[in-house]
Amino acid sequence: MSGIEAVNIVKTFGPNSPQILKGINLVIPSGSFCTITGRSGSGKSTLLYILSTLDEATSGKVIISGIDLSQLNQKEQHRFRNQTMGFVFQFHHLLPELTTLENVLLPALKAGLIHEKKEFAKKLLIDVGLIGKENRLPQHLSGGEQQRVAIARALVMEPKYIFADEPTGNLDSVNGQAVMNLFKRFNQERSTSVIYVTHDQVWAEMANLKISLVDGALEAQS
Repeated sequence: MSGIEAVNIVKTFGPNSPQILKGINLVIPSGSFCTITGRSGSGKSTLLYILSTLDEATSGKVIISGIDLSQLNQKEQHRFRNQTMGFVFQFHHLLPELTTLENVLLPALKAGLIHEKKEFAKKLLIDVGLIGKENRLPQHLSGGEQQRVAIARALVMEPKYIFADEPTGNLDSVNGQAVMNLFKRFNQERSTSVIYVTHDQVWAEMANLKISLVDGALEAQS
């Protein structure tokens, strides 16, 4: 099966702790523009991290592009992530000693494709409104600019899946719209699956697949 399937995902943080996720079953078809919504504490970010393999479920499994990721060893999972996924976090996690362009090219460096991706990385920086800032270090960028660098980094390998946790949370409405339009363009032109958590109703309405959580349980998928 192409796309993502979650099978009975349960997450706890200890033997006596309550369930953060309570038996989640869902399918995200390939090419979806999908939002995960719910109140604070509903398990949105936890589910996103488990779907993206950055966190492990206590029980259950995640199948991506027909691959049961629990059957891969750590090295194989890392390779799979780098080749097929891009990530945007609430905090940008840029390396302070690297320039804007070098931060964007980090995934390409890991894959040995830095020369092949350099011009594309520069184009992405134009797309996110950072033209002329390729050689600046992160401390010379605003918080919103750093977030846009992180978004370009997530896109540089032209991933099949993008996972984003509140990607516009640190951006004003104009830059937030530009970022969401860029995600939508990748989705429409490249059939990239975009799965994002948001509290913003405007951005949630852009999705063609909506997953809603309440207290760690799947309330709706539409």
